[in-house]
Amino acid sequence: ALYELCWHVIQGNLKVDVAASLLADVMVNIETGCLEEKHKRDLFTQLVGACLICVPDGMLKERLDPETLESLGLIKQAQQFNQKIVKIKTKLFYKQQKFNLLREENEGYAKLITELGQDLSGNLTSHIVLENIKSLIGCFNLDPNRVLDIILEVYECRSEQDEFFIPLIKSYMCEHQTLCHMLGFKFKFHQEPNGETPSSLYHIAAALLQHNLIALEDLYVHLLPLDSSIVEEHKRAILEAKQIARKLTMVLVPSEKTEDKEKEKEKEEEKNEKPPDNQKLGLLEALLRIGDWQHAQSIMDQMPAFYATSHKAIAIALCQLLHLIVEPLYRRYGAKGGLTMPLWNKQAPRPAESFDDLSRDVFTMLCYLGPHLSHDPILFAKIVRLGKSFMKEYQSESRQDTKDKMDSLLSCFLSIADQVLLPSLSLMECNACMSEELWGFFKLFPYQYRYRLYGQWKNETYGNHPLLVKIKAQTVDRAKYIMKRLTKENVKPSGRQIGKLSHSNPTILFDYILSQIQWYDNLITPVVDSLKYLTSLNYDVLAYCIIEALANPEKEKMKHDDTTISSWLQSLASLCGAVFRKYPIELAGLLQYVTNQLKAGKSFDLLILKEVVQKMAGIEITDEMTVEQLEAMTGGEQLKAEGGYFGQIRNTKKSSQRLKDVLLDHELALPLCLLMAQQRNGVVFSEGGEKHLKLVGKLYDQCHDTLVQFGGFLASNLSTEDYIKRVPSVDVLCNQFHTPHDAAFFLSRPMYAHQILSKYDELKKAEKGNRQQQKVHKYIAACEQIMAPVHEAVVSLHLPRVWDDLRPQFYATFWSLTMYDLAVPHNAYDREVNKLKMQIKAIDENTEMPLNKKKKEKERCTALQDKLQEEEKKQLEHVQRVLHRLKLEKDNWLLAKSTKNETITKFLQLCIFPRCVFSAIDAVYCARFVELVHQQKTPNFCTLLCYDRVFSDIIYTVASCTENESRRYGRFLCCMLETVTRWHSDRAIYEKECGNYPGFLTIFRASGFDGGNKADQLDYENFRHVVHKWHYKLTKASVHCLETGEYTHIRNILIVLTKILPWYPKVLNLGQALECRVHKICQEEKEKRPDLYALAMGYSGQLKGRKVHMVPENEFHQKEQPVRSATPGTLQNGPGNTGKPAAAASAGKAEEGAVEDSDKSKDKSQAAQKTASKNSTAANKVSSSNGSSTPNSKEKEDKEKTTKEKKEKKEKNPGSTPEAKAGGKDKQKEEKPTDSKEKTPKADKDKRKDDKKEEKSKIDGKSAEKEWSKERDVSNDSKTKEGSKVEKNAGAGSMKSLVPRSEGVESEREQKRRKLDTHSSPSHSSLCTSFLLSLPVGDHVFSKPSSSFRVTHWSLRGGLWSPAVVGEQWGEFGILWTIIIFFFGEVFFQ
Repeated sequence: ALYELCWHVIQGNLKVDVAASLLADVMVNIETGCLEEKHKRDLFTQLVGACLICVPDGMLKERLDPETLESLGLIKQAQQFNQKIVKIKTKLFYKQQKFNLLREENEGYAKLITELGQDLSGNLTSHIVLENIKSLIGCFNLDPNRVLDIILEVYECRSEQDEFFIPLIKSYMCEHQTLCHMLGFKFKFHQEPNGETPSSLYHIAAALLQHNLIALEDLYVHLLPLDSSIVEEHKRAILEAKQIARKLTMVLVPSEKTEDKEKEKEKEEEKNEKPPDNQKLGLLEALLRIGDWQHAQSIMDQMPAFYATSHKAIAIALCQLLHLIVEPLYRRYGAKGGLTMPLWNKQAPRPAESFDDLSRDVFTMLCYLGPHLSHDPILFAKIVRLGKSFMKEYQSESRQDTKDKMDSLLSCFLSIADQVLLPSLSLMECNACMSEELWGFFKLFPYQYRYRLYGQWKNETYGNHPLLVKIKAQTVDRAKYIMKRLTKENVKPSGRQIGKLSHSNPTILFDYILSQIQWYDNLITPVVDSLKYLTSLNYDVLAYCIIEALANPEKEKMKHDDTTISSWLQSLASLCGAVFRKYPIELAGLLQYVTNQLKAGKSFDLLILKEVVQKMAGIEITDEMTVEQLEAMTGGEQLKAEGGYFGQIRNTKKSSQRLKDVLLDHELALPLCLLMAQQRNGVVFSEGGEKHLKLVGKLYDQCHDTLVQFGGFLASNLSTEDYIKRVPSVDVLCNQFHTPHDAAFFLSRPMYAHQILSKYDELKKAEKGNRQQQKVHKYIAACEQIMAPVHEAVVSLHLPRVWDDLRPQFYATFWSLTMYDLAVPHNAYDREVNKLKMQIKAIDENTEMPLNKKKKEKERCTALQDKLQEEEKKQLEHVQRVLHRLKLEKDNWLLAKSTKNETITKFLQLCIFPRCVFSAIDAVYCARFVELVHQQKTPNFCTLLCYDRVFSDIIYTVASCTENESRRYGRFLCCMLETVTRWHSDRAIYEKECGNYPGFLTIFRASGFDGGNKADQLDYENFRHVVHKWHYKLTKASVHCLETGEYTHIRNILIVLTKILPWYPKVLNLGQALECRVHKICQEEKEKRPDLYALAMGYSGQLKGRKVHMVPENEFHQKEQPVRSATPGTLQNGPGNTGKPAAAASAGKAEEGAVEDSDKSKDKSQAAQKTASKNSTAANKVSSSNGSSTPNSKEKEDKEKTTKEKKEKKEKNPGSTPEAKAGGKDKQKEEKPTDSKEKTPKADKDKRKDDKKEEKSKIDGKSAEKEWSKERDVSNDSKTKEGSKVEKNAGAGSMKSLVPRSEGVESEREQKRRKLDTHSSPSHSSLCTSFLLSLPVGDHVFSKPSSSFRVTHWSLRGGLWSPAVVGEQWGEFGILWTIIIFFFGEVFFQ
């Protein structure tokens, strides 16, 4: 240890005197152990003597025992040394150093007071006075301590004379401790129960602290109260505030209220009693007033946060100090107002000359001040304006290095806004000016920063301070009071109260209002109207509060039944739309929230976007449009606004401009569109999950409707440049962004229209020509230039084989046009113009309206009238140009390299079906486009086949639709039926619009349509038969859907049926079948599914109303009377309809052909079949071609000949035919009495069984061909057996009895059969005369009162496949129909 000590001294780590002291301490410790034994003591004495060189004598005298010192020779005698020590201690600690008071003279003190109290304005200095004081002390024997006390007393009385007394005290005294004790004694003197410390004492203490004449730590211990009691007081205040807040939110009975009021009065009385003097706060205030920030900060650090500044005097003192510091900087930025006197104190903080200087002291002071800046609104405004100036500099700064430095200042300003400005605003009473001033600063921040501040303000700030806790409770209490009394009638006074309350505490107020709106949606309108007295800051806070309420994770966005969206979300969405439209609130945050939700795969919040666009832009999306509204929607923008929506939302120009600006500024337009387009499938496959199918459908519809609405808004509001710049080409949308094709074209369509018009205008200006022909050519040239890249782009969207039939030009034309391009709604324009004329007339007749208002209204109506007429004229010219363009293009639309059936399949699959369910207007467009293609006499387009494919089997389409899609699909079918019904209604119309058109050809030659041969066209009566078949098919599909029991099937078919009611059903028996089935639905679903019951009841009522317009079947299509059969049998009358007795039926109607589509091969190609009926004396010549026929080889002809011979042999033996066999077996059954009626459900169940058998028996095309080739070699006997077996099975499930035929009838049938068998046809793949459709096994062919036919099996006849048909109650015409059906089979089915 001694070595280490020496080594540390040598290295310089220890000083020599410190080392010597340590050695002395070691010797003292050793001495205590050596005092008992003499030899040890002697040795110790020798050791110390040896160390005398190292350790000073004085140090040893202080520490060693006197006897040891005497033996060392350091002192003479130990006894004398001890006596000397006692005397010194007595003198130091017990003898009082005081002058004899009797020697003091009072005159000296009097002269001293006179000296200190003289006028100090002259040349008198503290040095002169000090010399005089010294003279008085010496002359009159004055006590120096009493003199110092008198100096402090006089200083206290003349506290403004700091410049004189501070130097005097500095010169007079040398020990700081003495002065501190003296001041402490003065403070203790005022610590009596009712004592009050004078402010002058605080001032001199502060001045002495500032000049470092005393230390704060020394003085602080003399002050009361103790720090621990201050902390307890603060905690008690927070607890009391929370109790008050709890009471305000509790529901109390009247007796409890009176008790609480009495207690509160007692507490207030206690508080009114004078509180004990807080000397620490008094000193703090004095320090702040003289600008001693360092000492003031030290005192505040000893106390809880904001405790000191919660006392008004201290807060005001700190505010005054801040005024002095920020004044120069405030003046620098051109502020107006009175000048503030600067502090002359050199020790005070330096004034700020630049924004960097603010970070020195100002930001710190403001943080200590906290919410109590509310005491000084002027300083509040100064700080806010400085912040505004800084933000402008920050935004205009371009240099990165300077901007990096300013970032720290930006964060400081944000902290001040969070900790000081917003809490202070909460404590200000109804100061709207400060709110607007603060908005001037906040609006320069991005909304993300602002919303973060509002979130802190709302959720954290109010819990940090007792005052704010109370304010929050009071605000909620007041908000409850106002909301209870808010109605439509008292919106104005209630709005003013809401405005006053919102100026200070908007977050708390809006939080309560939104919670009420979520429960009571009838409050939305009065609340929105009452918000007109809010400030700009309050509107911004409202937007934040709405987003926070929407994003509340504790709220479920679905109702408990999991089938509908929660009502609270719907209420908030409605509020969003109304508030954002009426008031100038920034939308960026809300739109970004919706975008983020879509990114996360959540589509519930699209309801908000839908409401906002609807209210702000006036674009309404509904599938419940009337026919008049739908017609108006096909016109221009003005007509849409006037007649296209339920509620005419006026004055949307400003609000739609605001919405557009936000979308463009924040680049949200395209992302929202793409996310919505992608989310449609996401709803089903990702978001759907385990959700109820009904809810998934609603979410899908909501997503789709919002996309249509939003896309419509962008199309009508964005300029051409903005739109083209933001929307990529259709191939990029589909291939890169994976946007569905229908949505991609929907987004691109306005772009094409804009570009074509722009190019057209450009070409018109380039070559001035007024002739209409020139304008049309220029328009076509513009279209070619713009659409050529689109034609190339769409090729990548589908497989190459698609373009074998459809040209890309046709595909792009279909998707790029709209109803605006195809027809002018003259009726809609006339209707709206007449309305305006009526309005003008009503204005003229109104005597109460003031003249100036009359004039304005009339001018408005006249201007609108002119706009509509101008718009109509413009659209008419446009439509003429488009139709001319289509006329020139049509010859190149369809290539038809494969069958016409395949062409129609692709057209329906890729064009019609995706678009007809996109929107109501697109549904109408699809129907009108099909009609237009027909009217244009487009080559290779079979109109009949197209209509047949649409009407033949709607079950799958209906079942896969959502609720809104089924409405659009119904509207599409309605428009298609309207066209068909128009053709059906009058022969002249049919001949004019269809008679000589290629769409109604029954022969399709490779050379094309010559239009000359009338026999190749479908005649009017056969067309009526086909229309009846379509009506029958629709009935069958409808009954099937209604009987499934599936919710979506029933709901969708009821919606579709309601939509097509004007044109279907037209036939009485079909209408009765539907009515019967719908009535059953009403009974079954009344208790189980009320929404289905409501739909069914609605349709049932409307159907009954349409009964008067229905006609019997023989009036719907012409029929000839059948010859009565010898044996009566049961009847089957349509799907689910009742049969009639044989006697009545034989005098009535004959069955007429109707066939259904069932070819379900892999490539989904479908052959077409047409039925033809002539009178009993003549049969039509039948020949057809599908455009891809080839010459028959010799080998094929030989096979055909052999097959025909076999067939003739077979027919000579009637007993061996399946019909004869079946007829013989059923003879016995007919003798028994049969029911005249057949129940609908049973018949349909049988049909479904047969359908299932049919589906099981289907095979793909290739395997079918193999089987067909094998079948040609099979013997006639085996075919007959197999046919009989199938016939029995099919007949048992579908018919009650089979009627045998006489030999005479059979022989007549054979004759007609031979005639038709030997008829030459152009090719084996040619089409039949009437219509082209396949006949599945087990399905009905005809179902009439006089007969019922069913396909039982297929067989090879003449090398071709044909269906065998079994029927009931055969008559003369029944035989004819059978022959025709066999004939069709032989001709068409290979």
